[in-house]
Amino acid sequence: MEIKRDNQWVLVLGGSSGLGLASAHKMASHGYNIIIVHRDRRSDLPQIESEFKKIKSQGIKLMAFNVDGLSADGRSAIINDIKNGFLTNDVVKVFVHSVAKGSLKPMKTDGIGGLSNQDFQITTQAMSFSLYDWVKDLIVAQLFSEDARVLSFTSEGSSRVIKNYAAVSVAKSALESLTRSIALEFASLGIKANCIQAGVTLTKSFKMIPGSDLIEKHALGRNPNNRLTTPEDVANVVYLLSKDEAKWVTGTVIKVDGGESLR
Repeated sequence: MEIKRDNQWVLVLGGSSGLGLASAHKMASHGYNIIIVHRDRRSDLPQIESEFKKIKSQGIKLMAFNVDGLSADGRSAIINDIKNGFLTNDVVKVFVHSVAKGSLKPMKTDGIGGLSNQDFQITTQAMSFSLYDWVKDLIVAQLFSEDARVLSFTSEGSSRVIKNYAAVSVAKSALESLTRSIALEFASLGIKANCIQAGVTLTKSFKMIPGSDLIEKHALGRNPNNRLTTPEDVANVVYLLSKDEAKWVTGTVIKVDGGESLR
């Protein structure tokens, strides 16, 4: 039997869609309270609120912040609100970093408008450095549990060349490197940090990649299980890595792709 989780929370940065939302649903189904930080347009909120109601219907507590969690001011305000909303023994057991904000411009163009140095900086800050910003500030606020898990989502593009993916590729490589350093330097605080490398998954952010139809077709041809990865496949591994039995897994990249990367 699983332990009661009345005081344990999962914080999902980027939890209103895709892998982050699937992770929130999965963790709620196992009794974790959920905090979702997202940044969405007003027109998208009715659908998002519908998903949040489904999460709350599982009998858990939910905090949701439609705030820019990538800015220092936004992050500080959210953490302050979380701390004020927590009961005495409440802790963040799992922090899920699910940010999909980056440039998908080509490096080479016939005119102006190609990938710039600033594009690299913005993408890497959002998809990589923000992981460290959040982990550091949660530590300072003393919100993590004594056996906390830090999880983020990388992709095969961190080591495999994909056209128009250069900025994101750099960010994902940095994300994996940061995760290893977090696992090493914060081990004494009980923090375990890992990246999940999902296979090609039909999320909203994936469909924004130029040539995504061809990437999808190629992935199907490579995958020995003859299907693409789903957000639920990835969320299942988020849950597995939250369990006591996974406390010796840290500082690594775990592939969740049904064998897609084998060939």
